[in-house]
Amino acid sequence: MFVNVDTVHDSPDFPEQVDVVVIGGGIVGTTTAYELACRGVSVALLEKGLIGCEQSSRNWGWVRQQNRDMFELPLAMHSLNRWEAMSGEIGRDVGFRRSGIVYTTDNPESLAKWEAWGEKAREHGFVSHRLTSEQAHEKAPGTTSKWLGGVFSPTDGHAEPAMACPAIAFGARERGAYVHQNCAVRGLELTGGRVSGVWTERGLIRTSSVVCAGGAWSSRFCRRHGVELPAANIMGTTLQTTPGDQVTPGCLTTPKIALRRRLDGGYTLAMPGFGRVEISPQGLRYATKFYGAYRSKLAKKLQVRIGRSFFRGPEAAGSWEFDQVSPFEQTRVLDPAPDMAQARAALAGLHAEYPALKGVHIARVWGGMIDTTPDMVPVISPVEAIPGFIVASGFSGHGFGIGPGGGQLAADLVTGATPVVDPTPYHLDRFARGSRIRQPEMM
Repeated sequence: MFVNVDTVHDSPDFPEQVDVVVIGGGIVGTTTAYELACRGVSVALLEKGLIGCEQSSRNWGWVRQQNRDMFELPLAMHSLNRWEAMSGEIGRDVGFRRSGIVYTTDNPESLAKWEAWGEKAREHGFVSHRLTSEQAHEKAPGTTSKWLGGVFSPTDGHAEPAMACPAIAFGARERGAYVHQNCAVRGLELTGGRVSGVWTERGLIRTSSVVCAGGAWSSRFCRRHGVELPAANIMGTTLQTTPGDQVTPGCLTTPKIALRRRLDGGYTLAMPGFGRVEISPQGLRYATKFYGAYRSKLAKKLQVRIGRSFFRGPEAAGSWEFDQVSPFEQTRVLDPAPDMAQARAALAGLHAEYPALKGVHIARVWGGMIDTTPDMVPVISPVEAIPGFIVASGFSGHGFGIGPGGGQLAADLVTGATPVVDPTPYHLDRFARGSRIRQPEMM
C-alpha cells in the first residue's frame, strides 16, 4: 500500500459535541478544520483512514494559477497566498516554494489558447508571460524538443504532498481542533430535516454543521442521504524518480510529460491527461452529465475498463445502517494499482527530453483517485435540502493547489463570514439546473 506521509497523532479525547464536524483528512478537509480552529470554532476533523493518504498525497504537488478555469482562478489566486503563509503560521514546513511554472509546446493551437486565456486572466489581476521559441528554451534549458513557444507564471509554485496535510492537521490540532484517524463517519443525524449530529464508527457526535470533504467518497456519502453530487473518479498514475541534476527549480509541463523538482532531489513525474475510468453504478448514474467531457479532447487519453469499482469502493451501489460497518471502513485507504506501462513511458519521455537525466530511474510508482465533476470545477456549497450540511468536493485534480482557498471558503460558508471569493460558481445546484455543465475552459 502506498503510504508515505508524515505521521499525525490523534487528539487524546474524543468529542461528544462540537460546532462543526469535517469529514475527510485531505487538503480540503485539513485546511477547513484549520481555518475554523483559527477562528475559535469547536471543530472535529475525522478521517476514515490516515490524514492525507489518498489523493492529497498522490498528486503532482503543483500549486498553480496558470491555465485554471476562469471560475477557479480567483480561488487559485487566494490559495497561493494561503500556501505562502501557512508554514510560518503553523511552525511546520508544508513544502511550499514559489518557484514558477513553465508550459512549453510545439503546437500553435496551444499557444493561441494560452494567449486567449491570458487576456481573460488579466481581468482578474493575474499576469502570465507569453514565451517566444527562444524564451521557451531559456526557461526549459536542456530539453531536446523544438519549442514553438510557451507561457511562464513566476508567482506559481509547488509543495510537498506528503508534508502538507499532516502539517496543516497539526496546526488545526494545536489550535484546539479534535483530530481522529481510523474513524469513519457513517452518516448524518437529522432532526427536523437539519443536521444535528454525525454517526461515526465510535458513536454519535452532536453538531449543527458538517462539511463533507471526502474526495472520491463524497458522492457516495451524499447519495446515502438523497443528495446528488455528480462525480466521476479518474485513476491516475504518478511516479517518483531517483535524485538527479536540477533541470528546473519548480514545475514544467510539455505535451508529453509533467515534472516537479522535489525537495529530496528527485522528480515527481507524470503524463498529462492520461488516466483510467472504471465502469461503475455511480458512473452510469451520472453518464449523461459527463457526456460532453467524454467526447472532448480531454477524454481521448482516458482508458475505460471494467474493474472492482462496480462492486466495491466509492462508486459502488448500496446503502447501510449507521450501526453497521460502512463502505468507508471496508476501504480505509484507496490504493488503486498504477499503470506501469504508463510509468515506463513517462520515464522514457523524460530521458528523451532531458539527456542529462538518463541516469535517473523509477524510485516509486503509485495510483490515485481524482474526484471529478462534469465541468471540472469543484463543489463548495451548502446543500439546500439539508440545512447545516456543506459539500467541499469534486476538485477535479486541482484540489491540492486550490485546497487552502477551498477550505477557507468552506469555513466562511459554515460561519456565515463574508466569503473570500464569490461562492456562486461552486454551488451544487448548478448541475440540477443544467445552467453550467460545459467543457472546461482550461485544464
